[in-house]
Amino acid sequence: MIFATVGTHNQQFDRLLKELDRLVERKIIKDKIVAQIGNSTYKPKNYDYFAFTSWQRILRLNKTADVVVSHGGAGNLLLAAHFGKPIVVVPRMKKLGEHVDDHQLQLVRQLEREKRVVGVYDIGDLGNAIKKAKILTMRKRKERREKKIVAIVRDYIEQIAKEKG
Repeated sequence: MIFATVGTHNQQFDRLLKELDRLVERKIIKDKIVAQIGNSTYKPKNYDYFAFTSWQRILRLNKTADVVVSHGGAGNLLLAAHFGKPIVVVPRMKKLGEHVDDHQLQLVRQLEREKRVVGVYDIGDLGNAIKKAKILTMRKRKERREKKIVAIVRDYIEQIAKEKG
């Protein structure tokens, strides 16, 4: 499941929501999408959405998502990172009437340099960014499984050594 969130900012973020709709319509994204659309004027046609909801629901959606697609709001990014989710970030831009300045653009560029997020600066790159984030998710799951297997084998060897020793 992909959780898309635009935060509580008072300006719209239709650009992100429209592109998600286009990607679902063209079957580029086949995952279920749930979106928090905030004050956006665009109403998605191909996925579930709500404007605002409870904090508990936001926590649950972040926790259960495979990928979080977000605007560049620090609060949203911190929450998704807290749950260890791959994060695709589309910064709001002043020139498009999505924010009062371009601080989100600056934040996303810095986080991307640190390899903490997948940044999207051209909305046409959103589909590829989501694919990239999914690959990161699969790698993390594989690494966790491998670590678990290594731990089981290590514990078994230690147990045998104690019994013999």
